[in-house]
Amino acid sequence: MKETKNRRMEIITATLELAAERGLGTVSMQQIAEKVGITKASLYNHFSSRDEIVEAMYGILREASKTQMGSEGINYDSLSPDIPLKAILLESVDSYRKMVSYPRMFQFYKVIMSERSINSAAADIMVKETRTMINATKTLFYALQVKGIADFVNPDVAATSFAMTVHAILDHEFDLMFASTSNEVGSEKKIVSGNGTGKSADGNPAGMPTVGKMMQDYIDEFCRIYSKKQS
Repeated sequence: MKETKNRRMEIITATLELAAERGLGTVSMQQIAEKVGITKASLYNHFSSRDEIVEAMYGILREASKTQMGSEGINYDSLSPDIPLKAILLESVDSYRKMVSYPRMFQFYKVIMSERSINSAAADIMVKETRTMINATKTLFYALQVKGIADFVNPDVAATSFAMTVHAILDHEFDLMFASTSNEVGSEKKIVSGNGTGKSADGNPAGMPTVGKMMQDYIDEFCRIYSKKQS
């Protein structure tokens, strides 16, 4: 069983590396088998298609990134009106950001985001991830309402709006990082921020502080509207 699990992980890793190099749409089962060092027939003993590999990749890497980055999510039992809504939302966003920034997961999203308009499997994964994010946000917002931390007229609509906006801002951050990486490769120059490391004080690539402020400004405004007013 352990050997089978390890082999499946080898296949997933090989597929991700090939997709990052060549594009997901061009990767064949034969290429995957050759990279892993097994026969194509052996590969089919583990996965019936490339799309099945990609689907498994999503689930396994998501769980692995949550474990590695310590993204345990919000402890609903600890929520109380004494905790500011802003602190809770920032923790929630930071937890998600850490998960998707885990190296393998980030590489996976880079492939999926570049392929989603031309590959149905990639599009399905983006739909699934967006729905997962929206549902998790709905659960959080119902808890915030019950605990008297937030005041939503319609928690479902507020959660969908929040999740989709956060998703869009994170996508924008990814785009900036991809653009920065491309510029570095093209010019063979390192982007250097004020601290001379090529990264901001929080460890993000140069340029990220501005986008971080975008997220913070959005959460500030969201809290201004929905924080429970103390009577």
